[in-house]
Amino acid sequence: MKGFIISIITLGFLTCAPAPRYHYGEPKTPAKTQPSQKASPQKPPPMLVRGVQHTAVFTASYYGLNDGFDGKKAANGGIFNKDALTAAHKTLPFGTILKVTYPKTGKSVTVRINDRGPYIPGRDLDLSYGAAKKIGLVEHGIGQVKVTVVKWGTGETRHHE
Repeated sequence: MKGFIISIITLGFLTCAPAPRYHYGEPKTPAKTQPSQKASPQKPPPMLVRGVQHTAVFTASYYGLNDGFDGKKAANGGIFNKDALTAAHKTLPFGTILKVTYPKTGKSVTVRINDRGPYIPGRDLDLSYGAAKKIGLVEHGIGQVKVTVVKWGTGETRHHE
């Protein structure tokens, strides 16, 4: 009986795990039109290098809509605002300003790196809901974007929301 109770308690803890961060960044097209997951691995996007004007192609998704992150602390110490023009990247310094262009719509937005992620394989940039909405990425959920560094950040964790 003791083992049964421990199993139930453990199961209860496992079911209380937080929801995945990228719920709203999933593609919204039917599964049959999606490329095969077993396709040959793609090369990672080119790195953006300080001191050189580079444009890279990133796979972008978005977060912040009904996923519990709005109003919570971002990785830079500031408060995440789903409507702000911000983004998450795994390594770019905090405060880096990027021009993000979505070729499918031809629209661009300027965002500031204030968070870390995305942590789903194959994704390079996670836009706030507000930034994704401005370029039309919300309708597609995920897409290829052109990224140009406008200004390099210092990497400091202070925030200017």
